[in-house]
Amino acid sequence: MATPVLFIHGLWLHASSWDDWVQLFRDAGYEPVAPGWPGDAATVEETRANPDAVAGHGIDDVVDHYARIIDGLATKPILIGHSFGGMIAQKLLGLDLGVAAVAIDAAQIKGVLPLPLSALRSGFPVLGNPANKGKAVSLTPDQFRYAFGNALTEQESRDLYDRWSIPAPGKPLFEAAAANFNPHSPAKVDTANESRGPLLLMAGGKDHTVPETVVRATLKQYRHSHAVTDIVDFPDKAHSLTIDAGWREVAETALSWLKEQGL
Repeated sequence: MATPVLFIHGLWLHASSWDDWVQLFRDAGYEPVAPGWPGDAATVEETRANPDAVAGHGIDDVVDHYARIIDGLATKPILIGHSFGGMIAQKLLGLDLGVAAVAIDAAQIKGVLPLPLSALRSGFPVLGNPANKGKAVSLTPDQFRYAFGNALTEQESRDLYDRWSIPAPGKPLFEAAAANFNPHSPAKVDTANESRGPLLLMAGGKDHTVPETVVRATLKQYRHSHAVTDIVDFPDKAHSLTIDAGWREVAETALSWLKEQGL
């Protein structure tokens, strides 16, 4: 039986942004699925047309949503998430709902202290207005370029924006921003779990949204567990690394690591 792979997107990208990864992993013998977040429509255009459907969903809602999807799979999946999807993947792995996880430029979990200025600027379109907590927020092309496409040409960034960008719920960003002040934060991950499957953290050296310092601080949160926790850096890549012209290098690195884990 082929091992299922569950792809989890982050804020501002539609689930179909994983299409190339899905095909690559299927060709490699896995059984990949890439469902959207609660409220996401089947297409980018439909999701843009009804932003209220995604508004108000927080981290716990998204975790529960994917946990129900996992419950419908034949076996526990490999989890691969980008940005907030990387945080969700870590939470699901900590709950022993996956056999392994790859967290790519993952949003900061509770306990991670660095908050670089570029990350604040990337989140400002949401965090700049407290009313956005219950709303869905879209990025402008310029905001997308800063948050995702800063290592790309202006044209490639605009092309990716036009193809994949969707409204995102503001709530997860507010929850993550307040995580270290909330003892019951939904951004808390069971980093001490000794029985969980292996975890690979990926960092983009030019990422404005989740800078490498945040990913390395996340790695330190796992120091109390002997379960496999690895990290790989892509020095010249930004937050667009899963969808831009260099996506295959990232995907093949994930595949190679999974093979090393015997998965």
